[in-house]
Amino acid sequence: NINMRKFDLLYKSAIELKSLILKKEISSLELTKLALAKIEETNHKTNAFLTVTEELAISSAKDVDDKIKNNLEIGLLGGVPTSIKDLESVKGYRTTKGSLFLENNISDTDQLGVERIKNEDGIILGKTNVPEFGASGSTENKLGDDCRNPWNLNHTPGGSSGGTAAAVASGIHPFGQGSDGGGSIRIPSSFSGIYGIKGTQGRVPRRHSGRMSWHPVNYSCMGPMSWFVKDSALLLQAMSGPHSEAEPGTINTAPPDFLKNIDNGIKGKKIAWSSNLNCRSVDPEVVNINKNTMKIFENHGAIVEDLNFDINLNDYEELDSILTLALNYSNNKHYYNEDSSKLMPHVRNSIESGKKISSDQYIQALTKLYELRDYVSLIFKNYDFIATPTIAFTANKLNEKHIVENGKLKILKMTQEDKYVENNLNYSSWNFACKQFTALFNWTGNPGASIPSGFSKNNMPVGLQLIGAKENEVGVLQASRVIELEKPWQNSKPKI
Repeated sequence: NINMRKFDLLYKSAIELKSLILKKEISSLELTKLALAKIEETNHKTNAFLTVTEELAISSAKDVDDKIKNNLEIGLLGGVPTSIKDLESVKGYRTTKGSLFLENNISDTDQLGVERIKNEDGIILGKTNVPEFGASGSTENKLGDDCRNPWNLNHTPGGSSGGTAAAVASGIHPFGQGSDGGGSIRIPSSFSGIYGIKGTQGRVPRRHSGRMSWHPVNYSCMGPMSWFVKDSALLLQAMSGPHSEAEPGTINTAPPDFLKNIDNGIKGKKIAWSSNLNCRSVDPEVVNINKNTMKIFENHGAIVEDLNFDINLNDYEELDSILTLALNYSNNKHYYNEDSSKLMPHVRNSIESGKKISSDQYIQALTKLYELRDYVSLIFKNYDFIATPTIAFTANKLNEKHIVENGKLKILKMTQEDKYVENNLNYSSWNFACKQFTALFNWTGNPGASIPSGFSKNNMPVGLQLIGAKENEVGVLQASRVIELEKPWQNSKPKI
């Protein structure tokens, strides 16, 4: 298929593409035009992009080619195409956050990570699709069709970085920017068969944005999603590090070199494995695929032990259902008051739930947050990593949601009306099922990745979650690389 071959270049790693550009074997402009053509060919199927920033991409690519012609130094990202999740601002373009309220909202600044991607010669192709305000494990909003999974267009790519996952998995670019406040990099990476890592909370700075930036409950951070582990290391490097305009909680020391020792392996490292964290509901097929992948760590000299996770996470759910809902109410109540019918129903319901939270509930939940952080930090006194399934199941169909009922996974069928007009679900209902293994490590602030670990019987991707001690992104990348070398997941790609 000549058409497929035409786009083969886009599946190469960013590191390889950067080297081809530097050697003048291909220009950044040619590569960028190819990526824009691939968007043209696939976006009506996946709905990965909400906005294509063609002018910006073309002019940035020309700048890189001029630099190379004049023997000037090229940034870390070397003229390779990428994308920005539509929760982050790109100056001069719209930032919708997946909401009708912000459909025509043009940003007047670049988010810090975006500014750094530009400074390091990353070519921004556009803004990728997100659920409304980024708070869902699947990517759907009132701006258009659902975002769809390239492995099977009737399924979700996950959320909230669903557009980024769909863009990478469909071969538009080797890496894209995602963000993760409860699993929003790891969930779509797992569902879409790619690699994604969130750094330690504060590793990648965001702009200080007024009083809410001071709030102590900040679970969200930007991070990379890619086919290749090294490409994620590269993009993470480009975005990381302190900044004078960053919000509080930013790590104020320079980041390590994420690529330098990435091939050092994991000999002698201790990994605590848990298939269900003592109380989670998981599809046995997902557990078996991940158990098999864990053997690779042992074959490479790691010590794998069962994690004795002796707290009941069900007692900590208010860290989401109270802290997150209260914050959401505070941030988004003005939209609700203006015209609640414009909101997705689960967003509307979540704002209503947030309004009802009492000060007593809030204080109790905040106390539990610090108690949980302490407990998890003690695990890392004995282990280098914690490993679990990334998600308890594979990507659900667009008209279905997984929920947990009486300790069992159950599928909820949803009509278009349920999804877009009226339902009785809020953020913590189906999201709970999606983020049973991921949100916990947003609450604690640890770095974590989702590593492709295989496919289910219905040919949908499965992910293995690997969590490191705080500020040990290097260790997580090294361990991820061990799996990648042994089971190179890039060898199978969706046909789209």
